[in-house]
Amino acid sequence: MTNRPIMPSSPAESAASLYPCGRPLKQWPTPMRLVVLGATGSIGQQTLDLVAKHPDRLQVAALSCHSRVSEVAAQVAALKKLQPEVPLPLVAVTDSSAHKRAAVDPLLRDLLLPEGPAGLVTAVSDAPDAHCLVNGLVGAAGLQPTLAGAARGMRIALANKESLVVGGDLVTRAVVAGGAELLPVDSEHSAIAQCLSGRQESEISRLILTASGGPFRETPAAKLAEVSLAEVLNHPTWDMGPKITVDSATLMNKGLEVIEAHHLFGVSYDRIEVVVHPGSFVHSLVEFVDGALLAQLGTPDMRVPLQYAISGEKHWPLASGRLDLVKTGMLRFEEPDLVRFPCLGLAMAAGRQGGTAPIVLNAANEVAVAALLAHRIRYADIPRVIEDCLTAMPAGPVTDLDTALAVDLQARTEADGRIDRLSAAAG
Repeated sequence: MTNRPIMPSSPAESAASLYPCGRPLKQWPTPMRLVVLGATGSIGQQTLDLVAKHPDRLQVAALSCHSRVSEVAAQVAALKKLQPEVPLPLVAVTDSSAHKRAAVDPLLRDLLLPEGPAGLVTAVSDAPDAHCLVNGLVGAAGLQPTLAGAARGMRIALANKESLVVGGDLVTRAVVAGGAELLPVDSEHSAIAQCLSGRQESEISRLILTASGGPFRETPAAKLAEVSLAEVLNHPTWDMGPKITVDSATLMNKGLEVIEAHHLFGVSYDRIEVVVHPGSFVHSLVEFVDGALLAQLGTPDMRVPLQYAISGEKHWPLASGRLDLVKTGMLRFEEPDLVRFPCLGLAMAAGRQGGTAPIVLNAANEVAVAALLAHRIRYADIPRVIEDCLTAMPAGPVTDLDTALAVDLQARTEADGRIDRLSAAAG
Protein backbone atom coordinates (compact mmCIF):
# COMPACT_ATOMS: atom_id res chain seq x y z
CA MET A 1 0.00 0.00 0.00
CA THR A 2 1.57 3.23 -1.13
CA ASN A 3 1.95 6.24 1.14
CA ARG A 4 2.19 8.80 -1.63
CA PRO A 5 -0.62 11.36 -1.74
CA ILE A 6 -3.20 10.60 -4.41
CA MET A 7 -5.31 13.50 -5.56
CA PRO A 8 -8.66 13.15 -7.28
CA SER A 9 -8.38 12.23 -10.93
CA SER A 10 -9.81 14.32 -13.70
CA PRO A 11 -13.25 13.34 -15.04
CA ALA A 12 -11.59 11.79 -18.09
CA GLU A 13 -9.65 9.39 -15.84
CA SER A 14 -12.71 8.18 -13.91
CA ALA A 15 -15.71 6.09 -14.86
CA ALA A 16 -19.30 7.22 -14.59
CA SER A 17 -20.42 6.49 -11.03
CA LEU A 18 -23.25 4.01 -10.45
CA TYR A 19 -23.29 4.58 -6.72
CA PRO A 20 -25.58 7.45 -5.57
CA CYS A 21 -22.83 9.16 -3.57
CA GLY A 22 -24.26 12.33 -2.08
CA ARG A 23 -27.64 11.73 -3.74
CA PRO A 24 -30.84 10.78 -1.87
CA LEU A 25 -32.23 7.29 -2.41
CA LYS A 26 -35.83 6.65 -3.40
CA GLN A 27 -38.52 6.17 -0.78
CA TRP A 28 -39.99 2.76 -1.59
CA PRO A 29 -43.30 1.44 -0.24
CA THR A 30 -43.39 -0.62 2.94
CA PRO A 31 -43.38 -3.56 2.81
CA MET A 32 -40.82 -3.72 0.03
CA ARG A 33 -41.32 -6.61 -2.40
CA LEU A 34 -38.21 -8.51 -3.46
CA VAL A 35 -37.18 -10.59 -6.46
CA VAL A 36 -34.56 -13.01 -5.14
CA LEU A 37 -32.39 -14.62 -7.82
CA GLY A 38 -30.25 -17.52 -6.65
CA ALA A 39 -32.67 -18.16 -3.79
CA THR A 40 -31.18 -21.52 -2.79
CA GLY A 41 -27.61 -20.18 -2.69
CA SER A 42 -25.90 -18.43 0.19
CA ILE A 43 -27.11 -14.90 -0.66
CA GLY A 44 -30.63 -16.09 -1.40
CA GLN A 45 -30.93 -18.04 1.83
CA GLN A 46 -29.68 -15.09 3.86
CA THR A 47 -32.13 -12.79 2.07
CA LEU A 48 -35.00 -15.05 3.07
CA ASP A 49 -33.66 -15.07 6.61
CA LEU A 50 -33.95 -11.27 6.58
CA VAL A 51 -37.54 -11.55 5.30
CA ALA A 52 -38.32 -13.87 8.22
CA LYS A 53 -36.78 -11.37 10.64
CA HIS A 54 -38.60 -8.37 9.09
CA PRO A 55 -41.94 -9.72 7.76
CA ASP A 56 -43.51 -6.29 8.26
CA ARG A 57 -40.86 -4.64 6.05
CA LEU A 58 -40.14 -7.27 3.37
CA GLN A 59 -42.10 -9.60 1.08
CA VAL A 60 -41.03 -11.86 -1.79
CA ALA A 61 -42.47 -11.40 -5.28
CA ALA A 62 -40.31 -13.97 -7.11
CA LEU A 63 -37.61 -16.58 -6.49
CA SER A 64 -35.21 -18.45 -8.73
CA CYS A 65 -33.07 -21.54 -8.51
CA HIS A 66 -31.03 -23.57 -10.96
CA SER A 67 -31.90 -27.16 -10.07
CA ARG A 68 -32.71 -27.36 -6.34
CA VAL A 69 -36.47 -27.67 -6.82
CA SER A 70 -37.19 -29.29 -3.46
CA GLU A 71 -35.33 -26.48 -1.67
CA VAL A 72 -37.14 -23.69 -3.49
CA ALA A 73 -40.46 -25.47 -2.84
CA ALA A 74 -39.59 -25.52 0.87
CA GLN A 75 -38.84 -21.79 0.68
CA VAL A 76 -42.22 -21.08 -0.93
CA ALA A 77 -43.95 -23.17 1.75
CA ALA A 78 -42.11 -21.27 4.49
CA LEU A 79 -43.16 -17.92 2.99
CA LYS A 80 -46.76 -19.14 2.78
CA LYS A 81 -46.67 -19.94 6.50
CA LEU A 82 -44.82 -16.72 7.42
CA GLN A 83 -47.07 -14.36 5.42
CA PRO A 84 -50.32 -16.21 4.64
CA GLU A 85 -52.00 -13.04 3.37
CA VAL A 86 -49.27 -12.36 0.76
CA PRO A 87 -49.55 -13.89 -2.75
CA LEU A 88 -47.06 -16.70 -3.33
CA PRO A 89 -43.93 -15.70 -5.30
CA LEU A 90 -43.35 -16.55 -8.93
CA VAL A 91 -40.63 -19.18 -9.39
CA ALA A 92 -37.96 -19.40 -12.11
CA VAL A 93 -36.06 -22.69 -12.56
CA THR A 94 -33.23 -22.47 -15.08
CA ASP A 95 -32.20 -26.13 -15.43
CA SER A 96 -34.36 -27.96 -18.00
CA SER A 97 -34.81 -31.27 -16.17
CA ALA A 98 -35.39 -29.48 -12.87
CA HIS A 99 -37.99 -27.30 -14.57
CA LYS A 100 -39.87 -30.44 -15.59
CA ARG A 101 -39.88 -31.62 -11.98
CA ALA A 102 -41.16 -28.25 -10.82
CA ALA A 103 -43.94 -28.38 -13.41
CA VAL A 104 -45.52 -31.38 -11.63
CA ASP A 105 -44.94 -30.10 -8.09
CA PRO A 106 -48.38 -29.23 -6.65
CA LEU A 107 -47.03 -26.11 -4.93
CA LEU A 108 -44.82 -24.80 -7.75
CA ARG A 109 -46.62 -25.66 -10.98
CA ASP A 110 -48.95 -22.64 -10.97
CA LEU A 111 -46.10 -20.29 -10.02
CA LEU A 112 -43.60 -21.50 -12.61
CA LEU A 113 -41.99 -19.19 -15.16
CA PRO A 114 -40.27 -20.23 -18.44
CA GLU A 115 -37.12 -22.31 -18.07
CA GLY A 116 -33.59 -21.08 -18.69
CA PRO A 117 -32.32 -17.49 -18.67
CA ALA A 118 -35.67 -16.24 -19.99
CA GLY A 119 -37.27 -17.21 -16.70
CA LEU A 120 -34.81 -15.07 -14.76
CA VAL A 121 -35.55 -12.02 -16.88
CA THR A 122 -39.30 -12.68 -16.65
CA ALA A 123 -39.07 -12.94 -12.85
CA VAL A 124 -37.49 -9.48 -12.75
CA SER A 125 -39.72 -7.88 -15.36
CA ASP A 126 -43.10 -9.41 -14.49
CA ALA A 127 -43.16 -10.09 -10.73
CA PRO A 128 -46.16 -8.11 -9.42
CA ASP A 129 -45.35 -4.87 -7.59
CA ALA A 130 -41.68 -5.79 -7.25
CA HIS A 131 -39.45 -3.02 -5.93
CA CYS A 132 -36.04 -4.56 -5.26
CA LEU A 133 -33.94 -7.11 -7.15
CA VAL A 134 -31.55 -9.15 -5.01
CA ASN A 135 -29.19 -10.60 -7.61
CA GLY A 136 -27.41 -13.50 -5.91
CA LEU A 137 -26.58 -15.35 -9.12
CA VAL A 138 -23.03 -16.52 -9.74
CA GLY A 139 -21.25 -15.64 -12.96
CA ALA A 140 -22.10 -13.81 -16.17
CA ALA A 141 -25.63 -15.27 -16.07
CA GLY A 142 -26.47 -12.39 -13.73
CA LEU A 143 -25.97 -9.64 -16.31
CA GLN A 144 -29.27 -9.86 -18.20
CA PRO A 145 -31.42 -9.88 -15.04
CA THR A 146 -29.47 -6.86 -13.76
CA LEU A 147 -30.23 -5.02 -16.99
CA ALA A 148 -33.90 -6.04 -16.70
CA GLY A 149 -34.01 -4.66 -13.15
CA ALA A 150 -32.44 -1.43 -14.33
CA ALA A 151 -34.97 -1.11 -17.16
CA ARG A 152 -37.79 -1.55 -14.63
CA GLY A 153 -36.32 1.17 -12.43
CA MET A 154 -35.82 -1.13 -9.44
CA ARG A 155 -33.50 -0.93 -6.48
CA ILE A 156 -30.81 -3.51 -7.32
CA ALA A 157 -29.05 -5.13 -4.36
CA LEU A 158 -26.14 -6.51 -6.35
CA ALA A 159 -24.22 -9.54 -5.14
CA ASN A 160 -23.45 -10.60 -8.72
CA LYS A 161 -20.19 -8.75 -9.34
CA GLU A 162 -19.93 -10.25 -12.83
CA SER A 163 -22.77 -7.95 -13.95
CA LEU A 164 -20.30 -5.06 -13.70
CA VAL A 165 -17.21 -7.01 -14.76
CA VAL A 166 -18.87 -8.20 -17.98
CA GLY A 167 -21.21 -5.29 -18.64
CA GLY A 168 -20.14 -2.33 -16.51
CA ASP A 169 -20.80 0.32 -19.15
CA LEU A 170 -24.03 -1.39 -20.26
CA VAL A 171 -25.31 -1.51 -16.69
CA THR A 172 -24.33 2.11 -16.07
CA ARG A 173 -26.30 3.28 -19.08
CA ALA A 174 -29.28 1.08 -18.18
CA VAL A 175 -29.41 2.29 -14.57
CA VAL A 176 -29.37 5.92 -15.66
CA ALA A 177 -31.95 5.37 -18.42
CA GLY A 178 -34.29 3.41 -16.16
CA GLY A 179 -33.97 5.63 -13.11
CA ALA A 180 -32.89 2.60 -11.09
CA GLU A 181 -30.70 2.35 -7.96
CA LEU A 182 -27.76 -0.01 -7.69
CA LEU A 183 -26.43 -0.74 -4.20
CA PRO A 184 -23.60 -3.20 -3.52
CA VAL A 185 -23.94 -6.37 -1.43
CA ASP A 186 -20.30 -7.52 -1.48
CA SER A 187 -18.97 -6.80 2.00
CA GLU A 188 -16.06 -4.76 0.63
CA HIS A 189 -18.17 -2.49 -1.54
CA SER A 190 -20.82 -2.17 1.15
CA ALA A 191 -18.06 -1.07 3.53
CA ILE A 192 -17.00 1.62 1.07
CA ALA A 193 -20.62 2.70 0.62
CA GLN A 194 -21.02 3.03 4.39
CA CYS A 195 -17.84 5.11 4.58
CA LEU A 196 -19.12 7.33 1.77
CA SER A 197 -22.54 7.94 3.32
CA GLY A 198 -23.34 11.63 2.97
CA ARG A 199 -20.07 12.40 1.14
CA GLN A 200 -19.40 13.85 -2.28
CA GLU A 201 -17.40 12.16 -5.04
CA SER A 202 -14.95 15.09 -5.04
CA GLU A 203 -13.93 14.17 -1.46
CA ILE A 204 -12.62 10.71 -2.41
CA SER A 205 -8.87 10.19 -2.76
CA ARG A 206 -8.68 6.40 -3.01
CA LEU A 207 -10.51 3.18 -2.21
CA ILE A 208 -8.77 0.39 -0.32
CA LEU A 209 -10.26 -3.10 -0.67
CA THR A 210 -9.31 -5.70 1.90
CA ALA A 211 -8.70 -9.38 1.12
CA SER A 212 -8.46 -12.21 3.62
CA GLY A 213 -5.64 -13.78 1.61
CA GLY A 214 -7.54 -17.06 1.36
CA PRO A 215 -6.22 -20.47 2.41
CA PHE A 216 -2.83 -20.03 0.70
CA ARG A 217 -1.76 -16.68 2.12
CA GLU A 218 1.33 -18.27 3.73
CA THR A 219 1.78 -21.24 1.38
CA PRO A 220 5.18 -21.20 -0.39
CA ALA A 221 4.85 -20.59 -4.12
CA ALA A 222 6.58 -23.91 -4.90
CA LYS A 223 3.81 -25.84 -3.14
CA LEU A 224 0.88 -24.15 -4.87
CA ALA A 225 1.16 -26.46 -7.88
CA GLU A 226 0.34 -29.44 -5.69
CA VAL A 227 -2.50 -28.19 -3.50
CA SER A 228 -5.64 -30.34 -3.41
CA LEU A 229 -9.18 -29.26 -4.23
CA ALA A 230 -10.13 -29.79 -0.58
CA GLU A 231 -7.41 -27.32 0.44
CA VAL A 232 -8.63 -24.81 -2.15
CA LEU A 233 -12.18 -25.00 -0.77
CA ASN A 234 -11.08 -24.57 2.86
CA HIS A 235 -11.56 -20.80 3.23
CA PRO A 236 -10.32 -19.50 6.61
CA THR A 237 -13.07 -16.91 7.16
CA TRP A 238 -16.13 -17.01 4.92
CA ASP A 239 -18.63 -19.80 4.18
CA MET A 240 -19.43 -19.37 0.49
CA GLY A 241 -20.32 -21.41 -2.59
CA PRO A 242 -17.54 -23.39 -4.32
CA LYS A 243 -17.00 -20.98 -7.23
CA ILE A 244 -16.53 -17.91 -5.05
CA THR A 245 -14.39 -19.92 -2.62
CA VAL A 246 -12.02 -20.90 -5.44
CA ASP A 247 -11.92 -17.27 -6.61
CA SER A 248 -10.98 -16.24 -3.07
CA ALA A 249 -8.15 -18.78 -3.03
CA THR A 250 -6.70 -17.42 -6.29
CA LEU A 251 -7.49 -13.78 -5.33
CA MET A 252 -9.43 -13.52 -8.59
CA ASN A 253 -12.41 -12.55 -6.45
CA LYS A 254 -10.51 -9.46 -5.32
CA GLY A 255 -9.55 -8.65 -8.90
CA LEU A 256 -13.19 -8.81 -9.96
CA GLU A 257 -14.04 -6.57 -7.01
CA VAL A 258 -11.51 -3.97 -8.20
CA ILE A 259 -13.31 -3.83 -11.56
CA GLU A 260 -16.66 -3.69 -9.75
CA ALA A 261 -15.45 -0.82 -7.54
CA HIS A 262 -14.26 1.11 -10.60
CA HIS A 263 -17.74 1.01 -12.12
CA LEU A 264 -19.65 1.43 -8.88
CA PHE A 265 -17.86 4.43 -7.48
CA GLY A 266 -16.49 6.07 -10.63
CA VAL A 267 -12.91 5.90 -9.34
CA SER A 268 -9.97 5.30 -11.69
CA TYR A 269 -7.90 2.14 -11.30
CA ASP A 270 -4.92 4.23 -10.16
CA ARG A 271 -6.94 5.10 -7.05
CA ILE A 272 -8.08 1.59 -6.10
CA GLU A 273 -5.77 -0.56 -3.98
CA VAL A 274 -5.91 -4.02 -2.46
CA VAL A 275 -4.41 -4.97 0.89
CA VAL A 276 -4.44 -8.38 2.56
CA HIS A 277 -6.09 -8.30 5.97
CA PRO A 278 -6.11 -11.84 7.42
CA GLY A 279 -8.49 -11.02 10.27
CA SER A 280 -11.31 -10.06 7.88
CA PHE A 281 -12.65 -7.55 10.43
CA VAL A 282 -11.90 -4.41 8.39
CA HIS A 283 -14.09 -4.88 5.35
CA SER A 284 -12.63 -1.97 3.36
CA LEU A 285 -11.51 1.65 3.70
CA VAL A 286 -11.84 5.02 2.01
CA GLU A 287 -9.12 7.66 2.01
CA PHE A 288 -10.32 11.22 1.54
CA VAL A 289 -8.50 14.13 -0.07
CA ASP A 290 -7.37 15.51 3.31
CA GLY A 291 -5.69 12.19 4.20
CA ALA A 292 -8.41 11.01 6.59
CA LEU A 293 -9.16 7.27 6.45
CA LEU A 294 -12.55 5.77 7.27
CA ALA A 295 -13.03 2.01 7.65
CA GLN A 296 -16.05 -0.20 8.26
CA LEU A 297 -15.44 -3.04 10.72
CA GLY A 298 -17.57 -5.98 11.77
CA THR A 299 -17.77 -9.74 12.06
CA PRO A 300 -18.01 -11.77 8.82
CA ASP A 301 -21.81 -11.87 8.36
CA MET A 302 -23.12 -11.26 4.84
CA ARG A 303 -26.57 -10.42 6.15
CA VAL A 304 -25.24 -7.05 7.32
CA PRO A 305 -24.26 -5.69 3.87
CA LEU A 306 -27.24 -7.46 2.32
CA GLN A 307 -29.69 -5.77 4.66
CA TYR A 308 -27.91 -2.42 4.22
CA ALA A 309 -28.49 -2.59 0.45
CA ILE A 310 -32.09 -3.82 0.57
CA SER A 311 -33.09 -1.27 3.19
CA GLY A 312 -31.65 1.64 1.23
CA GLU A 313 -28.64 2.12 3.49
CA LYS A 314 -30.42 1.90 6.82
CA HIS A 315 -29.12 0.00 9.82
CA TRP A 316 -32.13 -2.11 10.77
CA PRO A 317 -31.88 -4.26 13.92
CA LEU A 318 -30.11 -7.57 13.28
CA ALA A 319 -28.90 -10.25 15.67
CA SER A 320 -25.48 -10.56 14.07
CA GLY A 321 -22.19 -11.26 15.80
CA ARG A 322 -20.69 -8.24 17.56
CA LEU A 323 -17.03 -7.43 17.11
CA ASP A 324 -15.02 -7.52 20.34
CA LEU A 325 -12.25 -4.98 19.73
CA VAL A 326 -10.23 -6.08 22.74
CA LYS A 327 -10.18 -9.73 21.64
CA THR A 328 -9.50 -8.67 18.06
CA GLY A 329 -6.23 -7.05 19.11
CA MET A 330 -3.89 -5.74 16.42
CA LEU A 331 -5.14 -5.20 12.89
CA ARG A 332 -2.68 -6.66 10.42
CA PHE A 333 -2.32 -5.59 6.79
CA GLU A 334 -0.02 -6.96 4.07
CA GLU A 335 0.71 -6.21 0.45
CA PRO A 336 -0.72 -8.84 -1.93
CA ASP A 337 1.84 -11.08 -3.64
CA LEU A 338 1.10 -10.84 -7.36
CA VAL A 339 3.72 -13.48 -8.16
CA ARG A 340 2.02 -16.14 -6.06
CA PHE A 341 -1.44 -14.89 -6.96
CA PRO A 342 -1.26 -13.88 -10.64
CA CYS A 343 -5.05 -13.84 -11.06
CA LEU A 344 -5.24 -10.56 -9.16
CA GLY A 345 -2.73 -8.95 -11.52
CA LEU A 346 -4.51 -10.37 -14.57
CA ALA A 347 -7.82 -8.93 -13.40
CA MET A 348 -6.41 -5.48 -12.68
CA ALA A 349 -4.69 -5.41 -16.07
CA ALA A 350 -7.90 -6.47 -17.84
CA GLY A 351 -9.85 -3.79 -16.00
CA ARG A 352 -7.39 -1.11 -17.08
CA GLN A 353 -7.53 -2.37 -20.67
CA GLY A 354 -11.32 -2.25 -20.61
CA GLY A 355 -13.60 -3.12 -23.49
CA THR A 356 -13.95 -6.86 -23.95
CA ALA A 357 -10.90 -7.76 -21.83
CA PRO A 358 -12.88 -8.12 -18.55
CA ILE A 359 -15.42 -10.31 -20.38
CA VAL A 360 -12.68 -12.66 -21.57
CA LEU A 361 -11.10 -12.66 -18.12
CA ASN A 362 -14.35 -13.56 -16.39
CA ALA A 363 -15.44 -16.21 -18.91
CA ALA A 364 -12.06 -17.93 -18.90
CA ASN A 365 -12.02 -17.89 -15.12
CA GLU A 366 -15.53 -19.36 -14.83
CA VAL A 367 -14.62 -22.19 -17.21
CA ALA A 368 -11.30 -22.84 -15.47
CA VAL A 369 -12.89 -22.91 -12.01
CA ALA A 370 -15.55 -25.35 -13.23
CA ALA A 371 -12.76 -27.53 -14.65
CA LEU A 372 -10.94 -27.47 -11.32
CA LEU A 373 -14.10 -28.48 -9.46
CA ALA A 374 -14.55 -31.32 -11.98
CA HIS A 375 -10.93 -32.47 -11.35
CA ARG A 376 -9.94 -31.73 -14.98
CA ILE A 377 -7.15 -29.26 -14.10
CA ARG A 378 -5.16 -28.25 -11.05
CA TYR A 379 -5.26 -25.02 -9.06
CA ALA A 380 -2.10 -23.62 -10.67
CA ASP A 381 -3.59 -24.10 -14.16
CA ILE A 382 -6.31 -21.47 -13.61
CA PRO A 383 -4.15 -18.35 -14.25
CA ARG A 384 -2.49 -20.07 -17.23
CA VAL A 385 -5.85 -20.65 -18.91
CA ILE A 386 -6.95 -17.06 -18.24
CA GLU A 387 -3.71 -15.49 -19.47
CA ASP A 388 -3.72 -17.62 -22.64
CA CYS A 389 -7.28 -16.58 -23.43
CA LEU A 390 -6.53 -12.89 -22.88
CA THR A 391 -3.55 -13.19 -25.22
CA ALA A 392 -5.56 -15.03 -27.88
CA MET A 393 -8.46 -12.55 -27.82
CA PRO A 394 -7.30 -8.93 -28.08
CA ALA A 395 -9.64 -6.41 -26.47
CA GLY A 396 -12.23 -4.56 -28.52
CA PRO A 397 -15.17 -2.24 -27.74
CA VAL A 398 -18.43 -3.40 -26.13
CA THR A 399 -21.24 -1.62 -27.91
CA ASP A 400 -24.26 -3.66 -26.78
CA LEU A 401 -25.43 -6.79 -24.96
CA ASP A 402 -25.15 -8.98 -28.06
CA THR A 403 -21.46 -8.09 -28.37
CA ALA A 404 -20.84 -8.89 -24.72
CA LEU A 405 -22.62 -12.26 -24.96
CA ALA A 406 -20.81 -13.19 -28.18
CA VAL A 407 -17.39 -12.44 -26.67
CA ASP A 408 -18.35 -14.34 -23.52
CA LEU A 409 -19.26 -17.42 -25.58
CA GLN A 410 -16.10 -17.19 -27.69
CA ALA A 411 -13.92 -16.90 -24.58
CA ARG A 412 -15.58 -19.94 -23.02
CA THR A 413 -14.91 -21.96 -26.16
CA GLU A 414 -11.29 -20.80 -26.16
CA ALA A 415 -10.87 -21.72 -22.49
CA ASP A 416 -12.48 -25.14 -23.00
CA GLY A 417 -10.03 -25.93 -25.78
CA ARG A 418 -7.04 -24.98 -23.65
CA ILE A 419 -8.33 -27.03 -20.74
CA ASP A 420 -8.80 -30.03 -23.02
CA ARG A 421 -5.16 -29.75 -24.06
CA LEU A 422 -4.00 -29.41 -20.46
CA SER A 423 -6.04 -32.46 -19.45
CA ALA A 424 -4.68 -34.50 -22.34
CA ALA A 425 -1.11 -33.53 -21.48
CA ALA A 426 -1.60 -34.44 -17.82
CA GLY A 427 -3.39 -37.70 -18.58
